[in-house]
Amino acid sequence: MFRETHARSVVKAVTWRLTGTVATSVLVFIFTRRLALSLWVGGLEFVSKIGLYWAHERLWDRLPFGKRQVPPAVIWFTGLSGAGKSTIADRVYAELQRRGTRVERLDGDSVRDIFPATGFTRPERDQHVRRIGYLASKLAHNGVSVVASFVSPYEDSRQFVRSLCDQFVEVHVATPLAECERRDSKGLYEKARRGEIRNFTGIDDPYEEPTNPELRLDTAALSVDESVSEVLAYLDRQVLKVK
Repeated sequence: MFRETHARSVVKAVTWRLTGTVATSVLVFIFTRRLALSLWVGGLEFVSKIGLYWAHERLWDRLPFGKRQVPPAVIWFTGLSGAGKSTIADRVYAELQRRGTRVERLDGDSVRDIFPATGFTRPERDQHVRRIGYLASKLAHNGVSVVASFVSPYEDSRQFVRSLCDQFVEVHVATPLAECERRDSKGLYEKARRGEIRNFTGIDDPYEEPTNPELRLDTAALSVDESVSEVLAYLDRQVLKVK
């Protein structure tokens, strides 16, 4: 979350007191019809109250009363390629950023661009997810929430990540395989069925569905907006504890 700087407090104090000083000077002039007196009273009020206002703002900035630390969480989207994980995760991430939450975004495609040597065999996938999960947990332990979207097809890998995190929200984007294939503009599923791509999840490599995720979304039945709303509602209710 953000902490107000001294400079911002000073600017707020000055602009507020200028407004108040003008109002005070006008009122004194209306009642006394003495311009010099109204300016003197306005100036005195400006000098005295601007200091009091600044001190008041800085004091309340330091008091813990009424403040609540936003607990960091790892929000982990899992599902088949083309299920809609990244689209929903991007929207959730943007909304959390808009709220002022300290949050980072981890996505399967972008991470593989950085680590292009990461393979797709079961041991390589398992190791990849565990590494990313460890990174996400470290970010969370330092107060940064994480929105992650990875196929992460194996239950053991996901449970390992869960074990590292104090707050782990598993979102299964449970879009049916047929719908994922229909959406596949890159033709990856078709290539996998022809044998041109090996170890493709859902075709020649299994996807182990989460047994007990916090949320399960079928984007064949839910729009992106509805899916995002469900995720945010869950976070507000169970993680952020917003009434």
